[in-house]
Amino acid sequence: MRKYLWGIGAAAIAALVAGCGDTDATHQPGEISAPATTAGANQADRNDQDIAFAQGMIPHHQQAIDMALLAAERATSAEVKDLAGRVQDAQDPEIEQLTGLLERWGAPAESGMDHGDMSHEGMMTDEEMGQLETATGPDFDRTWVRLMIRHHEGAVAMATAQLSGGANAEAKELAQRIIDAQQAEIVEMRGLTL
Repeated sequence: MRKYLWGIGAAAIAALVAGCGDTDATHQPGEISAPATTAGANQADRNDQDIAFAQGMIPHHQQAIDMALLAAERATSAEVKDLAGRVQDAQDPEIEQLTGLLERWGAPAESGMDHGDMSHEGMMTDEEMGQLETATGPDFDRTWVRLMIRHHEGAVAMATAQLSGGANAEAKELAQRIIDAQQAEIVEMRGLTL
């Protein structure tokens, strides 16, 4: 009986030691390993709204950047050119941040939705983008400002939905920054005399 109990005890100790082993080849003596992140913890960090926000805001921002690049070439107003440059400078890094969030969450960058005709979110249709590409002079500036105001209003609506329904703190913080920046730019654009 004693031999049997000793065998069970030895097996338990061996299992405990094996369970505590570190299989990370890069682990150095004296280092403390960070606990492994489980799939459950990743899922608790975000919800469907967070994913939809990131997936929808990436093409939304990309279209704003496309519009900003057009303004850099075609705008006659220095104020429009300046604003377009700021739009690009702000939204490029936000696209990178949103893409990084989706990668961490294991979610695809695209939702599978057609973002080409999302006027409810302020997105320009292909036809509207075509009109902007062919506009010239002051007409371009006025058209660009009108369309960008609507575009920004759509982004503010998307970000507001994220604040009310999202779970991820980083995505919600980004949503608030988008609201603050784009509402200020809407006020600025409405004040332009073109």
